Formats: sequence, C-alpha cells, structure tokens
Amino acid sequence: MEWKTMLTTFGLVFLAELGDKTQLATMLIATQSKSLLSVFLGSATALVFSAAVGVLLGAALTRYIPTNYLQSGAGVAFVAIGLLLIFGKM
Repeated sequence: MEWKTMLTTFGLVFLAELGDKTQLATMLIATQSKSLLSVFLGSATALVFSAAVGVLLGAALTRYIPTNYLQSGAGVAFVAIGLLLIFGKM
C-alpha cells in the first residue's frame, strides 16, 4: 500500500466533500431520522461505491487516453463548472 497516495487522496476527498450537497443532504436526513447509524452507514456506503466507480473508470480511461490529457481535461472541467456556478448558470 502506498501510504502517501492514500493520505493525499483522503485529504483531498475529505476537503472536497465538506459542505457539498452530499454532506448537506446527509445532515438533513440525520435531522429527520431516529437511527443515525443507518444514516451514517447509508451515506458511507454510497461514498464508497461512488469512489469505486471513480477508481474503476479512471483505471479504464488511462488505458485509452494519456494521463496528461485526463488531468488537463479534469482541470478544464473544474474551471468550467466553477465559472458556471459563479455566474449562476448551474
């Protein structure tokens, strides 16, 4: 296991998830639920499956598209989404 990669991934995903729609939705569900453990397990499982899709899709894409193109494309997509959010188009 590559600890540096794991800790970097954890840090980036943790920071990216703070205050996003998923966390807000989980908080809302928690306010309406009597079983916080069920809310936690449901949201944690969803995040695990979502991450698994990202890992598998990323691994598959690197077989056909060079990594530097994928990184550039992701950067452009993040900037475009940010601009759309800033200007209220999303």
